[in-house]
This record gives sequence, C-alpha cells and structure tokens, in this order.
Amino acid sequence: MTPPQILISAGEASSDMYAARLAIALRERTGATFFGMGGPRMAEAGVELLADYHEVAVVGIAEVLHKIPSVFRVQRMLAREAIRRKASLAILVDSPGTHMGVARRLKNHGIPVGYFIGPQVWAWRSGRVRIVKRRVKRMVVIFPFEEKIYRDAGVPVDFVGHPLADVVKPTMTRAEFAARHGLAVDRPIVALLPGSRGSEMMRNFPTILDACERLTLEMSKDSVPQFVHAAAPGLSPVFSSTEGGRSGVIVKRIEGETYDTLAAADCAIVASGTATVEAALLGTPMVVVYRVAPLTAFILSRMVHTPFFSMVNLVAGRRVVPELMQDDFTPAAVASEVRRLLESREAREEMKAGLAIVRTRLGSGGAIERAADVFAHML
Repeated sequence: MTPPQILISAGEASSDMYAARLAIALRERTGATFFGMGGPRMAEAGVELLADYHEVAVVGIAEVLHKIPSVFRVQRMLAREAIRRKASLAILVDSPGTHMGVARRLKNHGIPVGYFIGPQVWAWRSGRVRIVKRRVKRMVVIFPFEEKIYRDAGVPVDFVGHPLADVVKPTMTRAEFAARHGLAVDRPIVALLPGSRGSEMMRNFPTILDACERLTLEMSKDSVPQFVHAAAPGLSPVFSSTEGGRSGVIVKRIEGETYDTLAAADCAIVASGTATVEAALLGTPMVVVYRVAPLTAFILSRMVHTPFFSMVNLVAGRRVVPELMQDDFTPAAVASEVRRLLESREAREEMKAGLAIVRTRLGSGGAIERAADVFAHML
C-alpha cells in the first residue's frame, strides 16, 4: 500500500521546530511521506522542502508589502504540488498570512486541511473566524482560551497544550552558567532577548541598550546588572556592546543557550512573541517590549481588539508582566521596570506566582503527540 503524502508547511523559525517534531510523530503513526515549506529542522526530520520559510517570514503589516509577490508564489506552488501529488492531508502551521491562502486553494480541490497553531482570531475581527470555518477542517490549538472561541464559532477544534512545555528546560545551574561565561554569580543577571529576526533587532535592540546604559549609570556599583544577550542562532551580531557610545555598558552575547540564559537571569527584557512563553515556562520575571513600523502600529490600533499583547498576560487573563509597546517602549520605562524587579523581592515573587499559573495553563507536556493523534485520525 502506498504511504499517504502529506503537505506540511511552516512559515517561520518556531513553526519549523514544531512542524519537524510533528512530522516525526506522524510518520511513526502513519508511515506518511512529507513535503512542503519549512527550514533546517524540518529538513532534518525528513520533510522534502519545496520552499524555505525565509521567503515569506516577516513581522508587521507595512513590512509585509514587499513580500506579497513571494507569498503568492509560495501559495500557488504549495497548492499545485499538493494537488499534483494527490496529498491525503495538508497540515498548515501558524503564519496565517501565507497559509490561509493555501487553505483556500486546497479547499477548492477537496484536500482536507488541518491547522496547527491557528490564526489569532481572538485579537482580530470576527470575520477571521468565519474564514477559518470555511477553509479548515480541524484546528489544533496550543492556548487554552482559543478552544472555546473556535468551538463557539462552529470550528472543530482540539486543545493540546503548548509544544514548548516539553523542551524549555535548562541544562545547567545558575552557578554553572555564570562560571561558564565569566559572570559573577552574586551580581544580578539581566537577559536580553530583542527578537529572532533582523528587523526586530533593528527596532528593539537600540532602545534596550539605552535602557542598559541607564541602569549602568543609575544603579550602585555593586548592584549594576550583568547584561547577557541571548542571541537567536544565525543572526549576525548587528550591535556591539559599545554601539552609540553607551557609557560603561558591557553586553555578553551568547548564542544557542537561550533557556540556560533565561533560567540563570534575575529578570529579562523580552521582545513580545514566543520568547515570552519560554521565559514564563522557566519562571523568569520579565519586561515585555516591542516596536513595529509606524504604519503597522496605526493599522493594528484600528484592527486589534485585545486587552493585552503579551501571550503571558493573555493566557493569565490579567496583567502579570509589564508590556511596553510602541511609544511606551522607552529607555526610561524599561529601566524603571527592570529596577523594580531587581530591587523588590516582593515584585519578583508576585510575578513568579503569576507565571506559575501560566505554566499550568500551558499544559504539562505531550502537545506534539496529542496533535499527531488528531491529524492521524484525519487520514
């Protein structure tokens, strides 16, 4: 019997990791062969890549304009290949800007679509849910509050928990981390996570470094934090620790040790996104920041309907971590929030209690295995 062919597609780095694990788990259950779009993790998992996710990966509305021709080309190519290969199933992972167009094309040709890590319909107008209902046969979601939204809209849905719950674990103690990187274990450590894309770095990192300068100048000598940049793999070191003449600021750049960096840190300055979930799973107090292009901010202010931007606060249903977005994202505001966390044990413990609730709601592990069961049943 010929094994089923499955289109699996991921549009950015974290989705590439989830899709790779999902492909392995599904192959064990079904013997299927996989093709689609992704990155190095999916290639290692044996997925035949027809497109690289970098062709479509971008953050923001204004920023996506120059990617539109690439997005349309990838949409057409993925759908064409799924039709030509008579795919038994398509699994689309996150990236709705690309994947909802693929889903529409596949729906027209009778190929069932499963969606893993769905569009953030809770933040947008209700019309987005109706589009999902027309094009997607089954949603598999990773945040608990999403399940009710899709179910109430009549979309078949399963909540499986967050895939990161299985993998976000440190490999060393704080003392071992400090010794490995020449840090003083008895001085505060502040982790810097300005984003995993070059555009995010350019918009977020200068303000973060200015905040580090303020902290260096304003805090007493024995309590000045040690700043550690948990760099995303593959990103060139765009900013040096002394760029812009920042007085006395030393930033140690460490690549490939994000979880150990966060676990060792007293607090972190984190760009809104997946990294906030990782910090929450490790129980690391954080200040969440983000900045997009002015046009994107203008459009989002009229389209997004949500009380919070940080996933940590959305899962908690209340403000657990401070959010400094766009005009609120200033060096003074960031430095003030970091100082509050470093100087107040009560503030840190209160935030850690909130993060513990978030960890519980994200599930205890096994999300990929449960998702693989759902998609295997779709075959």
